[in-house]
Amino acid sequence: MLFTDSMWTEPEAKGLSRPTRSEDEQIQLVTDGCDTKFKDIRRDARDIIHEVSKTHNAVQTLDKTISSLEMELAAARALQDSIITGSPISDDLMLPEPVKKRKYLMVVGINTAFSSRKRRDSVRATWMPQGDKLRKLEEEKGIIMRFVIGHGATSGGILDRAIEAEDRKHGDFLRLEHIEGYLELSAKTKTYFTTAVALWDADFYVKVDDDVHVNIGTLGATLAKHRLNPRVYIGCMKSGPVLAQKGVRYHEPEHWKFGEEGNKYFRHATGQLYAISKDLATYISINQNVLHKYVNEDVSLGSWFIGLDVEHIDDRRLCCGTPPDCEWKAQAGNICVASYDWSCSGICRSVDRIKEVHRRCGEGEDALWTASF
Repeated sequence: MLFTDSMWTEPEAKGLSRPTRSEDEQIQLVTDGCDTKFKDIRRDARDIIHEVSKTHNAVQTLDKTISSLEMELAAARALQDSIITGSPISDDLMLPEPVKKRKYLMVVGINTAFSSRKRRDSVRATWMPQGDKLRKLEEEKGIIMRFVIGHGATSGGILDRAIEAEDRKHGDFLRLEHIEGYLELSAKTKTYFTTAVALWDADFYVKVDDDVHVNIGTLGATLAKHRLNPRVYIGCMKSGPVLAQKGVRYHEPEHWKFGEEGNKYFRHATGQLYAISKDLATYISINQNVLHKYVNEDVSLGSWFIGLDVEHIDDRRLCCGTPPDCEWKAQAGNICVASYDWSCSGICRSVDRIKEVHRRCGEGEDALWTASF
């Protein structure tokens, strides 16, 4: 910065011609459109609407591009700072190279646990393609699907070896650098989005529980409608009570932060299934070390977007009930994205019942392979 008490006058530009009065008049005539050959032009109203629509789409696309560049710049700065200062973020940013250098529609992470082998098998037998079809889904539809799980408390123990054997058979796992535990779901969620956004360049990143039935084609079509929005958070939005009483399910240890007893949480998507756009997943990745974790994972995710310019989409097709609810809606032509029982926070006895839900509420295999996103 330069400070001075000197004063000087701005020098006049030399060698620059100034327009004459006649030239000014000609310019004004052209600007005002006074040429008679333009006076009789009339544009069709439909052409005008079409041009306005094209301009609106172009502005939305430009906004998304600018937002993506800003997030990439922030990520690069975070990586540079971590290298220079030795910040802990460096360990999390040192992730494997992207699996494919292409654009995907969505990454679907199915949250699972070591004890949920039967649940995983029931999902594989219903709504999750297997083998060559899983690879075909990636190549033709741009949809990545993986069961998401971390590691046991004992590295290389029997739990880890069982998952490794299962992965060799099916090839449908995403392993996280995370120690599994029910009270660690918020940390697992952060690690999932951080890992997924580093591995795959997708428009959306989805988290779903392994006891929920999902129609993948309908999910893809639903998310594709919001592609032009760079910061979107989609799910069944709720605002449940903050439970201060110890010993009850979903007890909130930090209840005092939400005001007086009996208050409710801010709006957030229910944890059975939700989706976020790439910019929000990147935001979580960059800021994971300073994002606060509440005991309830869905509350944590919602809290991370408070204060951000994020569009919350409340889509009730992401939380249909099991038959007859989802069946009636399917018969009416409104196929559900996800179905489960609210009373069980998933399909009650999902291992035994998910095939019946799939039969009565599934979109049909052809719906996925003929869908265009």
